[in-house]
Amino acid sequence: QVQLVESGGGLVQAGGSLRLSCVGSGRISSVAAMAWYRQTPGSVRELVALVTSTGIKKYGDFMQGRFSISGDNAKKTVSLQIDDLKPEDTGVYYCNMALRERAFTPASPYWGQGTQVTVSS
Repeated sequence: QVQLVESGGGLVQAGGSLRLSCVGSGRISSVAAMAWYRQTPGSVRELVALVTSTGIKKYGDFMQGRFSISGDNAKKTVSLQIDDLKPEDTGVYYCNMALRERAFTPASPYWGQGTQVTVSS
């Protein structure tokens, strides 16, 4: 079965940086897209950044240019670099991958358990 494992979250001071990582494992034939979402207190889960298997990147609205996503299809990994962290960035960050367990079949979404990011002021 497919499993996504996130790492890199923690407690940081405002203005600092974090690099979140996610690794997929299990029965994975190919990657369609990889992404990071976040859910801040009192809000719905929102897209932070996405990268397709062809290298096209998309960022969520109002991300202030502080987020950068990078992925490796062969290694089944995706990272999110966050610079100039602000207290409002506090929340749970979730790794998401659209994956094919078998070749030439529709991709299905998979989610990690989430990693907590806490930014102190």
